[in-house]
Amino acid sequence: MKKEDLILLVQEIVKKVTNLKDKHTDQKNVPVHYVAIFSQNQEEYDSLLKTAQQMGSLLKETPTGPLFQVEPIDTISGPLRIVKIRIPDPTRPEKGDADFAAKDYQKLKDVCLSKPGFELIERETFEMIELMDKSFDVRIYFSNPPVEKQYRLA
Repeated sequence: MKKEDLILLVQEIVKKVTNLKDKHTDQKNVPVHYVAIFSQNQEEYDSLLKTAQQMGSLLKETPTGPLFQVEPIDTISGPLRIVKIRIPDPTRPEKGDADFAAKDYQKLKDVCLSKPGFELIERETFEMIELMDKSFDVRIYFSNPPVEKQYRLA
């Protein structure tokens, strides 16, 4: 995969996730902080990984794939600096996901968790609200604290 193709893929994922966000929340014009690209097979993973390694530095190895800090990629939801290449996973048939910084995380949590498609995911050092809608081939997350703050990039 060429660098330009990976950039276009990231921009496409952010555009779709922004549409998902705007359909289900009042979180208009919030910045994107992170994109994960879901590879669907080993060949695609290897190609994405090779390109991502050329675009930035390894930020963190995770059990589900590496995170890279890249030069800012312009998206419709602002500049993006963190890209994850996710290993193939049959539970992730979508193109990818993106993580946004909520204007008021607690308010979003209070309002959205009772709605269909929203779920709270708790981790050791942070939590996030996940939104899935079967009419979209992407997922969205709102992390608290936001991903860029978790990695001290903001």
